[in-house]
Amino acid sequence: MKREINIFEFPFNLGLTKKEHEIEPGVRKLPDWLRKFGFHDKLSPRNTFRLEAPEYTMYFDEETQVKNPDQIIEYAKRQSELILNNFNKDIFNIMIGGDCSILIGAAVALKKLGNFGLFYLDGHTDFIPPQLSPSGGVAGMDLAIVSGMGHEKLTNIEDLKPYFLEENIFCVGNAEMDDEEYVDQIINSDVHYYDLENLRKNGFTKTTEDFLKMIQEKNLDGFFIHFDVDVLKDEIMPAVDSRMEDGIDYDNLKEILIPLMKNNKCFGIEITILDPDYDKEGLYTRAFIENLTQMIKN
Repeated sequence: MKREINIFEFPFNLGLTKKEHEIEPGVRKLPDWLRKFGFHDKLSPRNTFRLEAPEYTMYFDEETQVKNPDQIIEYAKRQSELILNNFNKDIFNIMIGGDCSILIGAAVALKKLGNFGLFYLDGHTDFIPPQLSPSGGVAGMDLAIVSGMGHEKLTNIEDLKPYFLEENIFCVGNAEMDDEEYVDQIINSDVHYYDLENLRKNGFTKTTEDFLKMIQEKNLDGFFIHFDVDVLKDEIMPAVDSRMEDGIDYDNLKEILIPLMKNNKCFGIEITILDPDYDKEGLYTRAFIENLTQMIKN
């Protein structure tokens, strides 16, 4: 990583539905948690920016059919403003969530900067309309929203719909393959879709190469990486909201991420869903930080 780094902290959790034993989802603690275990120190960012989030609620909105839409939209607008006010094409941006709904603010910012691609690395597709969501949590629909599926209030902030074109998105790593109705949504879209099985068949390095080739051939202005840590195998990353047994390991992750992050068209990466409440001793977090910082600095 030759470029300097800016870190953006987005401790937001209103896209998730809390579990019965929780007061609120613990993902909002992630920026401070990573800092505690040396993530920031290892990367020596030029700047660290932070946008505090509103208090957690479980308000279900009948109009949009999702939880907390107004707070999510307002936060996305403020996120976008913070990102754009500190934009420098020579700086690599690392955004720490929070839940996956922080993608919306990044997407709005990138749409204002031009035509961007999205490499969506996640153990789920997050590509469903509200009527297929059992929880109404936006974190389970964020890929759909940023590509234009869902209520206009969320998909068309500042008349920018869609924030990413479906054909400029790679959705990679879904391990939730049993629910046909769930998977059909993305199969019947123009998103380039590689579930876990097809990702292994195509190859980790080749999937990244295919994405970069698309970015080059379409002459896109750049691209962004969404990295939900639940794409990792449960044995190395169980500290997530929605656990899946199968996933990728750190060697696979290196094959995917290093070529992406080294590419000069990479705007940055967002890290979501690691919940400190499920890793009280930091055992999994330490290994995660060690591996990810090495990849970023490679």
